[in-house]
Amino acid sequence: MSEQIITNPEMVRVWITLASYIVLPIIIIHMFIRLKWVQKVGTVIMAYALGILMALTGLVAFTPDSMEELQFNTVQNMMMNIAVPLAIPLMLFNCDFKLWTKALPKTIWSLVGGIIAILVAVVSGYYLFHSRQIPDFAKVSAMMTGIYTGGTMNFNALGAALGVDKSVMAIVLAFEMVLTMPYILFILGGGYKLFRRILPYKDETTNEVRRNTKGQQSIEAPVSDVEDYGHMFRKDNWYLTLAGLGLSILFLAIGAGLSILLWKMGIVAGNPENPDKPVLNELVIILTITTLGLIASFFKKVRELPKTFELGMFFILVFSIIVASLFDYHSIEGSTLGIGAFVLWIILCGGIIHLLLCRLFHVGGDLFTVSQVALLCSPPFVPPVVGAMGNKKVLISGLVIGLIGYAVGTYLGIGIYYLLQ
Repeated sequence: MSEQIITNPEMVRVWITLASYIVLPIIIIHMFIRLKWVQKVGTVIMAYALGILMALTGLVAFTPDSMEELQFNTVQNMMMNIAVPLAIPLMLFNCDFKLWTKALPKTIWSLVGGIIAILVAVVSGYYLFHSRQIPDFAKVSAMMTGIYTGGTMNFNALGAALGVDKSVMAIVLAFEMVLTMPYILFILGGGYKLFRRILPYKDETTNEVRRNTKGQQSIEAPVSDVEDYGHMFRKDNWYLTLAGLGLSILFLAIGAGLSILLWKMGIVAGNPENPDKPVLNELVIILTITTLGLIASFFKKVRELPKTFELGMFFILVFSIIVASLFDYHSIEGSTLGIGAFVLWIILCGGIIHLLLCRLFHVGGDLFTVSQVALLCSPPFVPPVVGAMGNKKVLISGLVIGLIGYAVGTYLGIGIYYLLQ
């Protein structure tokens, strides 16, 4: 195997690219510590910019159906699927769940408002673009309802349940990715500041995290910046930070084990193409690690583990670079513009309606922002936005909204299909 890697230039490029997913976040962190302009731009924006640059330069493009592409995609997907589940508990360890309960009513209003907005946008868009002769339009509408209230898991589930042609699914998903990513980049690039002005309502949870000289954290008073990588690599901190990582890995293993157990019991659906292969259900895993992370945060020793939030942000940077490197503007070639217009309508119309409802119920700008991201992109995208905004107080709310979206997205999609039919 090692001889093959050395003699095959493409294989060398595969492993260099994969290694860059780990090395680049470390470089970003060191730049963040030393350079003020990087502190202003933000680590997440830097990660997305580098990922898009990798995509545009063709660094992640390999010969189709080759052994190099297969190995690269396998390892890339594994890194992307592991990064966020490891990050979520690490970022929750320093949160005070008792403070979050004060924001529960606003979280519910934001969730309900977001779901209503998507439903209105999908139904109105269906009748607005009905004359465009979009294939399987009612089914497409159902899938868009699922993906914008729960994520790609609901999208794929609805596509399979409704028997949607795979070519149609590929076109819709391509437009969804191409049109949603600029909106997420707008939010990460400072769009959340606009939402703060439109929704200038105070967060219910007012306490934040203060770090002492050893880098340890205590929930006493606010700080100006969530990301504090100073002292992160000190020896007296490192073994405690690694203890937090070990705990996060344990939670991920428990979630994976529970997912397989539920699959064996027939509670979680398997893969129709390979029914004998164990299934790792994303909803079960994220729900498990989030619950365990919240429970762990009640223990003072866990809450005071140093730099766990920053280590979680490292994994978020890995995830951000990988996701951004998947950007492919060529993927919409040959597809109908009607689908693109429909998707764009859902994003804009749904966002405006959600914003107006949040204004009506006095929901704050940051809570609205994480609600949008959780519903449009699923829970894994919430931590990067929280890191960019510098507001850990809305992390739990965003994850909860995304998880509920996972749970109801498929049902809402089926309901929309029968309504439009």
